[in-house]
Amino acid sequence: MPTYSALTTLEGQEAAEALGEAIEAMEPTPVGVGTFEIEDGSGLWEVGAYFVEKPDETGLMLLAMAFGARPFTLSELPEIDWVAKVKRELCPVEAGRFFVYGSHDADKVPAESVALLIEAAMAFGTGHHGTTQGCLRALDRLDRQGIIGRNVVDIGCGTAVLAMAAAHIWPNPVLASDIDPVAVEVAAANVAANGLAGRVTCLEAEGFNTPELAEAAPFDVILANILKGPLIALAPDVAKSSAPGGHVILSGLLNEQAPAVTAAYHAQGFETAHHEEIGDWTTLTLRKAK
Repeated sequence: MPTYSALTTLEGQEAAEALGEAIEAMEPTPVGVGTFEIEDGSGLWEVGAYFVEKPDETGLMLLAMAFGARPFTLSELPEIDWVAKVKRELCPVEAGRFFVYGSHDADKVPAESVALLIEAAMAFGTGHHGTTQGCLRALDRLDRQGIIGRNVVDIGCGTAVLAMAAAHIWPNPVLASDIDPVAVEVAAANVAANGLAGRVTCLEAEGFNTPELAEAAPFDVILANILKGPLIALAPDVAKSSAPGGHVILSGLLNEQAPAVTAAYHAQGFETAHHEEIGDWTTLTLRKAK
């Protein structure tokens, strides 16, 4: 069955979300609609829709004009088993002592590594992105410095790869939360597949806004591999939820976005402990003043 995508950009979150809602009312009905901020400082938002029937091109053109968006780019996607393709093309990743792999590469796991099984799925965090690698390297670095995370939370956990890494190297159970219920389901499945049931608890939450996280705070290690905007918005809550002398590992940042995020956290009483760039992406390790 062919799949069609329709993509456009426009200024402003409110307009983008309104356009997304208008697309959802189209016939044929899209199977998915998403709005995403383009993290390049342009202020633009991308609106994308996916259809299993060819969409109404005239209708899309009129919607673009009505909402001040650029003309939609319409594409027919080939019939590909994307999960199978990803499994074939994704090779294992080493980040510090951690070895992230799919089940198709189980025979390649080094005996001395901390192995993290992550299958291709509908959540971010297979270990191949520079941000995930940077966070894993930062965790490894903290542990090698003799720091023991006794109360750890992974905010925006995706596949829960970071939470599982922390649960492997440190003694106490770890909390992992995500705003996306699909990601929480994927995370829980990964936790079970890695034999970490009871060691990582997966929760649906927006930021720290859930009773479980409020009761568990303060945390001595907070992980957040998300995006610049949410990281800056979360800075006060991270500071409130972080123990004195605690560490925060932040990523999801383009290199040029790191200064703004660093400044937001310095304003909340953190200092930079480490700054690493992997390709276009930055990972920050910050320490809260005691």
